[in-house]
Formats: sequence, structure tokens, C-alpha cells
Amino acid sequence: MASVSTSKTGTRAVLVVCPDGQRRPIRLGRVTKAEALEIRRHIENLLAHRFHGLALPGSTAEWVNGVTGRLRQRLAVCGLADALASAPTLGAWLTRYIEGRGDVAANTRLKYEAAQKELLHHFGADKPLDAIGPGDAEDFNVWLRTKRGLSEGTARRRVGICKQFFTAAVKRRLLRENPFAEVKCGEFSEDRFAFVSHETAQAVMKELPSPAWRLAFALARWGGLRVPSEVTAMTWADVSWERNRFTVRSVKTARHDGKGSRVVPIFPELAGPFREAFEAAEPGALHCCPQYDEKQIPDAGSVPGKARGARWPIAAQMYRKVVLQALARAGVEPWEKLFVNLRATRASELAERFPAHVAASWLGHSPKIALKHYLMTTEDHFARASGAAESAAQKAAQQEREMPKMACNGHQGEGGKPAYHSTAGVCTDLHNNLVGRAGVEPATPRFSAACSTA
Repeated sequence: MASVSTSKTGTRAVLVVCPDGQRRPIRLGRVTKAEALEIRRHIENLLAHRFHGLALPGSTAEWVNGVTGRLRQRLAVCGLADALASAPTLGAWLTRYIEGRGDVAANTRLKYEAAQKELLHHFGADKPLDAIGPGDAEDFNVWLRTKRGLSEGTARRRVGICKQFFTAAVKRRLLRENPFAEVKCGEFSEDRFAFVSHETAQAVMKELPSPAWRLAFALARWGGLRVPSEVTAMTWADVSWERNRFTVRSVKTARHDGKGSRVVPIFPELAGPFREAFEAAEPGALHCCPQYDEKQIPDAGSVPGKARGARWPIAAQMYRKVVLQALARAGVEPWEKLFVNLRATRASELAERFPAHVAASWLGHSPKIALKHYLMTTEDHFARASGAAESAAQKAAQQEREMPKMACNGHQGEGGKPAYHSTAGVCTDLHNNLVGRAGVEPATPRFSAACSTA
């Protein structure tokens, strides 16, 4: 059904009778005889599949799926394969993909745009999509870490989004393979955890400018809400004072079934900030926390990396700015991942007190995600494991018992009676415990009987 021919110039072709009855050559160019015979074998399998409905061998199916370029077009002319659409330029494809993802949140779109900017900077907008190979992808990965100076975690996240761009192109048959398939991306363990203690959080709270800001910070620290998306979405209608709980609307998880909202208890640490913010709110106020709308970029170049007319959400920037100012006034050194570590701190606390599934449901993630991204080892864990915390408490109690009692010249007890104090300076009345009627001598049966009849 197919034969290999060799021209006088050394080029080879496979002559086939196509399904339409026409005899056509499928030109291979300068290939070895063994390569030409291997291609002929696959073409005969394709012909048998088309003419007689025979099952297509796996090796042939894999081969034809990987064929691109002119050979793919020639197979398509003969009716033996579907033609691949011509690959667009990198710039055109990235714009098409990002504009088509109307299902993602604003922050996710910003991450897409950041990865797009890196790709266009490195490759150029006019580079054909199918001209980027695995070696180019690896060079881009190194460039992110060296020339761009990105951290390991940030570079991996950018590469992961780039891999997503090219995977979508493969699914649309614009590419045969993903050049980023072998490039490392995704999760990277960065030691950037910081436990924000209750005392530190309270010090920051005192320096925030208004009750609404104090509530926003409290919701992040003791409610574990995501900032700014979940905090800015909170309304007073979401608060159930009678049931002592509130509803959190989650933009991040809304696209998952049943994950658009969750109910969280009003923890004791949140009761005060909730009441204070409610009493200070204007009549008819809708939202509980400070609001910042998206701004429209007036001129090209006024915001780096943003085109004119683009929408620019500023809530994250403003929340970070106000909290950093409060940290400076409180004399507190800013910790890594400002808002993420507030959430991680609360996740760690709740994991100590409640079952894993309960704590995870209140924070809006799975126990697996909590373990992977939020739970941390604290100094309290070390103290409890080594027995230091218990030993310190026992030592303090023992010292109090063993403290010498000294007469206090500057204080008198009840009725002008003398008092004593310990080295801690706490005065105690020597005669607080008065001697009873029975006296201090050991009781005897005869004496007790006489006393009872007296």
C-alpha cells in the first residue's frame, strides 16, 4: 500500500494511495533508508486504520501525535492526520489566554500578567510559539534567578504559570509538546514562618488609626482571614450576634463547589474589636473594614507594567502600607509575609486546641494545605517538649513557698495587728487565721466531752 522512492539527489518519499484514491508522494527530504522504512510502516498502519478500521498500534498513534511541520501538513493532505493549526506568536497567545480566563480572581490575573511580562521581556512578543524549545525554557529559568534576581520560590511560581500557558497551547494543538515540562516549578519550602504573639499583635492594634482598621487586623490575626480579599468582603449583615459567629466570603475558593463561604466563630479576641467597630460605624454602613476600589490607569507608564485603561486593585498595597506604619509606631520589626503569617499563626493556635478538620474548616482550607503551608513549630513546643515550661512553673511555686516571711513595719493587719511579707513584697496579715475555741493543744476525749457539756 506504500513504497519508498529515492530521487537522484538522494531525497526520499513514501508513495501512498490516499483514501480518496489518488496516488501521492509524502516527501521526507534527506533521511536514511532505515528512517524512511520506519515512516512507511507508520503510514501503512494509518492507511489500514482508515481503509479497514483496524486498531491503530500505540507506537503509530504516539508517532503521529508527535509529527509537526511540513510532514504533518503532507499527512493531512493525504487524509491520514488532522492538520495542526499554525502556531501564533508568543505575545498573541499570551494575550489570548489571559483575556480568556475570566474565571480567575483579580490577584490570580495579576500573577498571570507578571509571568507574561517576564516571558515577553526574555523572548520578545514576536517569537513564534513553536520556536521555543526545552533548552530555551531552561535558559529562561536560569535567567529569572540570575539576571532578574528572583528568589527560588518566586522563580518557581513564575515558571509554574509559564508551564500553564504552554500546557493550554498543547491542549489546543498549537504545540506538540510543552517546553517547560521538565523545568522545576511549584512548591518550595522557604523558611519564612514567623509566629506573631498575642502581645505583639496587641501592640500593633493600639497604633492602628481607627476601629475599622483594628477590626481588620484582628480578623487577620485571630480570625485567620485572607487579606485583603476576605477582610474587605466582610459586611455587617455577615455577623450573627445572637449565634456568636460570622460568615466569610472567599473570592479565592469561590470557584470550587461549596467553598464560596464559611462560618467562623466570634473568638473572644474578636468580640471587642467587632463591638468597637460596630459602635463607631456610620449609620447604614455596609462593610466592616476599610474599602479601596480598583483604580483605572490614566496614562501608559504611570504604573510600571500596566497599560493605559487597565484595572489596578490597590487594597493589598494600602492594607500593607497602613499596617507597616502601625508596626513602625509600635517599634515592632516587620515580619516576613506580613498577612500570611498572621493567618499561619492562627492556624497553628487552632490546631493545638481543636480537631484538624474543625480548624481547617474555620480557616477555609484543607488539613493537608494547613500542614503544608501554615502550621509551624513554635518556641512553646520546644519548652513543653523539654519540660522547661513545667519546670519553670514548679520552680516559681516552690520559691514562693520557701520565701522567708519577715515582719512588715510599714503595714498593719486587721485591728492594728502585725503583718508579714515575703521577698516578693506581698503583705499578709499574721492573724488572718484566728485560733479557734478548741485552742492549739491536741484534743483528748475527756477534754472534748467536758467542752461539749460546758
